[in-house]
Amino acid sequence: MIDFDEVAVEDVSRHFGRRRAVSRVSFSARAGTILGLLGPNGAGKSTLLALLGTLLRPSQGRIRFGDVNVEEEGAAVRARIGVLGHDLFLYPELTALENLAFFAALYGIADAQSAARSALDRAGLADRADDVVSSLSRGMRQRVALERALIQGPRLVLLDEPFTGLDDRSGAALLERLDGLRREGAAVVVATHDLDLAEGLLDEAVFLRDGRVVESLARPEGLRAAYRAVMTRPATPIARPSTGPS
Repeated sequence: MIDFDEVAVEDVSRHFGRRRAVSRVSFSARAGTILGLLGPNGAGKSTLLALLGTLLRPSQGRIRFGDVNVEEEGAAVRARIGVLGHDLFLYPELTALENLAFFAALYGIADAQSAARSALDRAGLADRADDVVSSLSRGMRQRVALERALIQGPRLVLLDEPFTGLDDRSGAALLERLDGLRREGAAVVVATHDLDLAEGLLDEAVFLRDGRVVESLARPEGLRAAYRAVMTRPATPIARPSTGPS
């Protein structure tokens, strides 16, 4: 099994035809930390998560997973990444236990049933193991989906708006789980609009606007005020190459 202690985004751009979704972005996510990608809709957060998850390739620049050559070890890198996006990727007609056991088996975990039961214990859902997923509340489904993303013990965890639709109890449970991942040494990258829940959680905040990094803050305090200050700051004009005397 490969391993890495840092994921570095180095001068990365991603274009979709003429549209530039991400432009010359650089930052790094280190093991044992939680990094937040913050910005309005269309800022490039989801594109960056897809790039970090190797679901997209950069149009320019590179993403480095420690010293691992991603071109040669792509499948092994993906095995160390856990992703929770807007789609929970659960089978609604299966029970919570059956879902997690299925994904554990996909990752080649020897005792998939035991791994699934342990995951449900961590999620506080051991008593709902035999309930079909469609019967669970939104918060419970989210917790099962998070354990689905973590079932193989990933080094890098990518979360896209994980607090959406959660009640206070489920939100608090998610915060506790994320803090546990940090203590266990995972590198966690969270894209979120929920600044109140993110307050005090992040080791670093990367503020994005129009696909560019406009500010990075270590252990940000007063996150909402910082966000407002950064997002209302006038954009820096893009330098254009000189065409010489006219």
